[in-house]
Amino acid sequence: MRFGKKGKLSPRYIGPYKIIRRIDQVAYELELPQELSTVHPMFHFSMLRKCVGDPSRITPTEEAQVPRDLTYEEVPIAILDRQVRKFRNKEVASVKVLWKNQQVEEVTWEAEEAMKLKYHHLFQTDEKMKMLS
Repeated sequence: MRFGKKGKLSPRYIGPYKIIRRIDQVAYELELPQELSTVHPMFHFSMLRKCVGDPSRITPTEEAQVPRDLTYEEVPIAILDRQVRKFRNKEVASVKVLWKNQQVEEVTWEAEEAMKLKYHHLFQTDEKMKMLS
């Protein structure tokens, strides 16, 4: 319970944390953050795991800003295609959108009007091309 979750969802390991000193053959003292001030900083070596990775790629938790509801907004990068579907009384235009942090296979079709209202900068190149021709 000490690290926030109980049972199956509790983390097996937390960290990485810097080793301050070796106490004896089997014990180490760690440099723990202020949030873990209630945890004793000395650990048996069997409780520790070697941190494999590039320390320069570790993002400090202070820099990561996650909203309370754990949501994020997808950002479109480009419009890949456009199509107009004809129904009985009207025509509906859709655009194929490539989203940031998504693969090309995961593009989506969105309503063109809604995308123009929210992301008008993606359509500026299309308007310039129409003026030139």
